[in-house]
Amino acid sequence: MTSFAFLSNNSFLKCAPAAPGQPFAVAGVAWDGAVTHRPGARFGPRAIREASHMLCDAIHPLFNVSPHGKLGDAGDLPLPNTSLERMRAAMAPQVEKLIRAHHMAWLGGDHSITLELLRAYRKWLGRPLAVIHFDAHCDTWADHFGEPSGHGTWVYEAMQEGLVIKACFTQLGIRSSGTREAREYVSDQGGQVFAARELRGLESPAQLAAVLAAIRSRLAEHGNPPVYLSLDIDCLDPAYAPGTGTPEPGGMSSNQVLSLLEELADLPFVGMDCVEVSPPYDHAELTSQAAANFVWTYLCGQLAKAAR
Repeated sequence: MTSFAFLSNNSFLKCAPAAPGQPFAVAGVAWDGAVTHRPGARFGPRAIREASHMLCDAIHPLFNVSPHGKLGDAGDLPLPNTSLERMRAAMAPQVEKLIRAHHMAWLGGDHSITLELLRAYRKWLGRPLAVIHFDAHCDTWADHFGEPSGHGTWVYEAMQEGLVIKACFTQLGIRSSGTREAREYVSDQGGQVFAARELRGLESPAQLAAVLAAIRSRLAEHGNPPVYLSLDIDCLDPAYAPGTGTPEPGGMSSNQVLSLLEELADLPFVGMDCVEVSPPYDHAELTSQAAANFVWTYLCGQLAKAAR
């Protein structure tokens, strides 16, 4: 799956195009038609790919594995950019085909893409998923400034549609303004929220031990269901990720996110997305570098788990 925007020499980690038999793949969803502030996330997939080239031989320093030879790049999904409804309709069959063939990492795009991804995983697995959601924003609005759906409604919609296990929905880094109903929606539905304020000063695995234990305990209580990871780059403080559409001061550090990704790598993940990277607002490629490193760390964690 390619588009004119996908160049074979600009694949993630410079890997080959996705092919049958490869256990892992990445694909871009270059859509930002549902943003509410600054556009540009449609250019995120290309920027993340370019940033990944700095990883050289790509041997992870903790997991001591490299995705080379086991990872392919499926390019950017060819999608219309005229409406969210038409984009999702075109996205669905392409996503279904890829998730049946590979363990996928999706490069966004704005956060509205995650709803269609969860629909596809729910259909494929035949059961709702647990979700670990890194974000500055709760994304639990019942409408999107009068529109029924957007990048700020997908959590609400996923819960309403039964795509996720409400008690196994964990949010990390939330800090934006919002009504009490939206801000506390996940908690009210039985999920758990670790706001950015609660995470201040906690960066190492030891410091994050209580958070990690709470996530594991909740999953264990529900039989360790399949887990989906959705990582909005604006979970990071703008000092680490200026290139995003809705930056919020007081966010997480790169160290915090990496500690959590590394320590939770053994969970039963089935896929991930990294969204809201907006290169027009980036500085020195800080945001795309962080995104590429997070995706790489996730993939290496899954490779290490599979090798055990």
